[in-house]
Amino acid sequence: MEQKSYDISDEAVIRRAQAAVRIELEKKKAMDLPVVVYDRKTQKIYEESSDGTRKEIGQRLRKGRYSEWHAEKA
Repeated sequence: MEQKSYDISDEAVIRRAQAAVRIELEKKKAMDLPVVVYDRKTQKIYEESSDGTRKEIGQRLRKGRYSEWHAEKA
């Protein structure tokens, strides 16, 4: 069986992933389902309902990048 080769750039993959996330968030909003949102400024995690109200459900536990935490343990 012949395998097809698809040449797609990283930028195209990123655009498609962002579009998929945007569509899923719009779908949840239309279905009146809450979504989980991370606020980078406050570093807190919220559950946001379709009417825009937010309820804090957590906060960031670790700071820095994963590679930086791993280096600290070694």
